[in-house]
Amino acid sequence: MENASKALIIAGAILLAILLISLGIMIFQQAQDTVSSAGMSKAEVQTFNNTYTKYEGKQRGVMIKSLIQEVLANNNATDDTSEQITMSLLGTDTTSPNTKDILNNTYYDVSFEYKGAGGRINKITVKKSS
Repeated sequence: MENASKALIIAGAILLAILLISLGIMIFQQAQDTVSSAGMSKAEVQTFNNTYTKYEGKQRGVMIKSLIQEVLANNNATDDTSEQITMSLLGTDTTSPNTKDILNNTYYDVSFEYKGAGGRINKITVKKSS
């Protein structure tokens, strides 16, 4: 009888430990979502990202110049450097890109990096298409 009561106590302790671990994981995931979206709701993040995702893939130089203007407008509108978008433009990383090296009739490949899973765009890479 004594062994059975000890077994029940051990089983209860294991269940309690599993419950605490699950709770810790849930809290961690919620905190990570909050940090990755910088206080923005999922709809706001999606709206922000849609401004730029229309340029994804193979684009002509004229479209790249428009993309650069949108990035400059975003970066000039905020003083918080963590909210600014970095552009890797033909191998050079900057938060104030210049259109002088972009040729109108040349094709470029555009890709994005995001802040965490489901986060907002924080880096845009533009490479000359091959």
